[in-house]
Amino acid sequence: MGLKTYRDLGVWQKAMDLVVVVYQQTKKFPAEERFGLTSQLRRAAVSIPANIAEGYGRKHRGEYIHHLSVAAGSAAEVETLLAIAARLEFVSREAAMEAWQLVQEVARMLAKLIQSLEKASPKPQTLNPKP
Repeated sequence: MGLKTYRDLGVWQKAMDLVVVVYQQTKKFPAEERFGLTSQLRRAAVSIPANIAEGYGRKHRGEYIHHLSVAAGSAAEVETLLAIAARLEFVSREAAMEAWQLVQEVARMLAKLIQSLEKASPKPQTLNPKP
């Protein structure tokens, strides 16, 4: 059976798991970070499944690929913010590793999905082909 909705995508499901882990871990951050690192990390994590869903709902494959690329960028942002949180000892390295491994898996899945969509896309034609 094929995909009926973005919710059937394994990468979207994993990204949703990542959001839950990030929210659980950021609950333990210092209160003064509520509008700083906590907010930024949560927004970056939420951006991943949100962009996967938005791209899936677009009409054109190029738009879908664009949104998946944005999601991949957000995954890299989450990875960096987790490293910062661990360096600042807002979260233990072990706890950060749980989220970090999940974000790595999501990033790999996004890369594979982007690659498969790019292979399926017809090559754009140049407007002024040279003779």
